[in-house]
Amino acid sequence: MSHATRLMAGLILVLVPTIQFGGYFLLTSLIDRDSGYMANALRQNFFRAGHAHAGVITLLSLVCQPFVDATRLSPAWRWFVRIGVPVSGTLISAGFFFSTCRPPRPSRTEPSLSSTSARWAWPSAS
Repeated sequence: MSHATRLMAGLILVLVPTIQFGGYFLLTSLIDRDSGYMANALRQNFFRAGHAHAGVITLLSLVCQPFVDATRLSPAWRWFVRIGVPVSGTLISAGFFFSTCRPPRPSRTEPSLSSTSARWAWPSAS
């Protein structure tokens, strides 16, 4: 196992408690009836899916690290893969979370592609 693999495995293992803290946030929001979490089914589904995907892809990126050593990629591509897999888990999960970020309306039933945060990525959505 290379030094880069051990370094990235250590950094990825630091990310796991942050995902666990997010799960704790979901659990406390579920228990607290005043949080408004239960009033919005879309938010429930997207927050739950976001944390599930973050956890699975982060652990998958931990498993992928030793396999990068076995490839015949150049060192630059190896670092791209090492960093790209955990970052993809973060960005995919961020898509779930930020798609519900609009001024709070409990009646929202579909993701907001026309939100300000998504206009730069998908200009035709506005």
